[in-house]
Amino acid sequence: MRCLYIDTSSSFLYAGIVNEGKLEAEIKKEYGHKLSEMTWPEMATMFENCKITAKDINKIIVVNGPGSFTGIRIGITIAKVYAWSLNIPITTITSLEAMAISSDIKSYKVPMIDARRKYVFAAIYDQNNKEILKPSYLKIEDLNKELEKIEEYSIITNDKIKEYEQTISYSPDILKIVNTFKDKKEISPHAINPDYLKLTEAEESKM
Repeated sequence: MRCLYIDTSSSFLYAGIVNEGKLEAEIKKEYGHKLSEMTWPEMATMFENCKITAKDINKIIVVNGPGSFTGIRIGITIAKVYAWSLNIPITTITSLEAMAISSDIKSYKVPMIDARRKYVFAAIYDQNNKEILKPSYLKIEDLNKELEKIEEYSIITNDKIKEYEQTISYSPDILKIVNTFKDKKEISPHAINPDYLKLTEAEESKM
């Protein structure tokens, strides 16, 4: 089975192709504001380098949040177009799951994304990647209360959050992510939507 992985939930494009449990190709590049214009051509080049087309993909795994609102929509849109037009099975995972799965640390894992204004997107997993705290949008002080309940933990993030000086940077292990979630239940492409975990700024303004 050949799986396509897509994650555009940050300023990075993380994408890869795993075939029969082996990594064929991967992309790990930061594009910032150019992410929307570079994602599609970069993925097209990846297909060309592997000498395959989207029709050769048997399943798609796409990150549907949390993270950058604009970034998440990019990956979701591409994944849904592929899945719907070519009838390819598709499923979703969270960016925080991907961060935890990619880490081999032996303590509790705390994948984290800065949500600004003293809020974060975060989750807690044990050494076996069992979910202790589900992916959430919460105040840093509330997260700290949860962290007080566990003895040893490591924060995984690429963001600079002043409340947390010691962190581990995140680089996805795409092969490990795909091998972990390749059998996850499939979803109709029409049912897949971004999971921001919070209201957009426009929605917050209206309220």
